[in-house]
Amino acid sequence: MDLAEFHRFAEALPPADALRGGQDSLVPADHALQELLAAFVARQEKHRELPLIHPDRQPLRYNPVAAWKHFRILGNDKNLTHEAFHVFDALPWVGVSDAACAFLGTSQGRAIYASEPYLPDILDDHAALRRLPKGSFGQDYCDFMERDNLTAAGLVAEFEMCRSGRARIDDRVEWYLDRLRDTHDLLHLLTGFGRDTLGEQCVLTFVFKQRPSIGHLFTGYAGAVLTRLNAPWRAPVLRAVIEARQIGKNCLPVAEQPIRELLALPAGEVRKRLGLRPARHYPEA
Repeated sequence: MDLAEFHRFAEALPPADALRGGQDSLVPADHALQELLAAFVARQEKHRELPLIHPDRQPLRYNPVAAWKHFRILGNDKNLTHEAFHVFDALPWVGVSDAACAFLGTSQGRAIYASEPYLPDILDDHAALRRLPKGSFGQDYCDFMERDNLTAAGLVAEFEMCRSGRARIDDRVEWYLDRLRDTHDLLHLLTGFGRDTLGEQCVLTFVFKQRPSIGHLFTGYAGAVLTRLNAPWRAPVLRAVIEARQIGKNCLPVAEQPIRELLALPAGEVRKRLGLRPARHYPEA
């Protein structure tokens, strides 16, 4: 059960004159409580009733021409990060539905589906994360996101802009795809690959084992070649992205982990639990 909505409500209680009887009670007015509970129950019910695979979900197909078109735009202006989403759409992970069904067929997958219906609610609740112990992964995550003024909701908004009119398909495969998207900034923090151009390319090759999308691998390697052309000749750019992929081969799929549980652990323990080792070439580059 996701209690993020209750946390937000508790942090914004109505003024005293809106409480029952006009007294300084901690019990909210009946209508406010009813609205909160109704919204919470509706969201939980919808999540619980989603089909595994919706009948409208179509098999994914490759479109190399579109991928090249969007990659060239991205190569000319690296600030157009939404173009990367178009590359991923054109060269998708065609086996994602099978992977989602396999994960949701396990006891851990079903438990995570029930307890973490929507990761941005957890990741953007910094008030709750700041109550975790000092040195925890959750505290480090807040520092990382606040330093660069980032939010999980912001990544969702950028992704939704790139749907190009395609309707969202409400099924559990979409929930799995959401987790792959919503754990992106966690990967930066866990691996130590920054948000600079090379760091993004390293994350893309790193994640290929747990998200074997040709679009991610192509963007990571081809982008690194362009980066190499503009870098000092001794900078180990290509070795950095190759090493990132090797590190990723030994890492457990982050999107398939209980994120709320990981956030409460020390960051070093999380990396050990996932099988992560530090990169050597990226810091050098």
